[in-house]
Amino acid sequence: MNASQNQEAPPVIEPAAEAFVEIRNLWVTYGNVLAVRGLSFDIPKGEVFGFIGPNGAGKTSTIKVLATLLKPNAGSVRIGGVDVQRNPQKIRRMIGYVPDFFGVYEDLTANEYLHFFAAAYRIDRDKRKQVVADVLALTDLSHKTDSPVDALSRGMKQRLSLARVLLHDPELLLLDEPASGLDPRARIEMRELLKELRNMGKTILISSHILHELSHLCTHIGIIEAGQMVAEGSVNEIYRQLDLKRLIHVQVRNLDDAMLEKISAIPGVASCQQGSDRLAIQLREGELAVEALHQQIVGLGAQIYMFQPEAMDMETAFMKLTEGKTA
Repeated sequence: MNASQNQEAPPVIEPAAEAFVEIRNLWVTYGNVLAVRGLSFDIPKGEVFGFIGPNGAGKTSTIKVLATLLKPNAGSVRIGGVDVQRNPQKIRRMIGYVPDFFGVYEDLTANEYLHFFAAAYRIDRDKRKQVVADVLALTDLSHKTDSPVDALSRGMKQRLSLARVLLHDPELLLLDEPASGLDPRARIEMRELLKELRNMGKTILISSHILHELSHLCTHIGIIEAGQMVAEGSVNEIYRQLDLKRLIHVQVRNLDDAMLEKISAIPGVASCQQGSDRLAIQLREGELAVEALHQQIVGLGAQIYMFQPEAMDMETAFMKLTEGKTA
């Protein structure tokens, strides 16, 4: 086994950060199939951890262990210092788990659905009405309180599933493919909701293959393949690890050969190519921030009328780090 090598691969989470989720040497098997192979990582309290990997990589198996729905074959898992296997009931009061299917009862209204689960969570009867109203408002579903669940759009059903797990105010949210199958507008709405939950101090683990969405939302990312972690860290740390470069499109009014040469010589600029109407600059962000590049170009006397960084391409990182293997 070379799992220990994967466990020690940089970058690692700062040891000073308070680890709220601790996974150590986790193994999960289904018969002869090794779904998770010696997986280890931490999630600091209040962080949003993006769990990236292809289908069959071990993401859902890991989340099910955290959600007390699956017993691992080996390893230890702790949430808030509580052992998941030894104290499953306590863990269930600390977490909110949204699987990759809706799990809604379509013959109920949104209000009835949430009241049912508020009772299941043993929320005091005199508090349920306000709690349900609060989570409906948070998920922007107040106007759908009396609508049958069956009549809700896919995006609204997904938000209702999230409202359900927020009823008991969990400390940790486990979200398995929360944006799967949603249209672009619904994905944006879900992303904004998750940002709000992050701002509320929730610790969140998001499993997804929509890499671009996670790169804008997560504070840390772990890329898993064949049950093993192949890279872990902040988005920028992963890009520095892979020496990926940010592409920036710039239009300069007073561009000439001398200006082009000066821009090309800026430390951190990997290349600067002149196109028909703009410059295409490849930037090593580990050496120079995008904002600092703008300041440097202006400092050279350039008259910038367009400065457009491209979004970091998580797909490129994923393809460089993985080989398309499953567990």
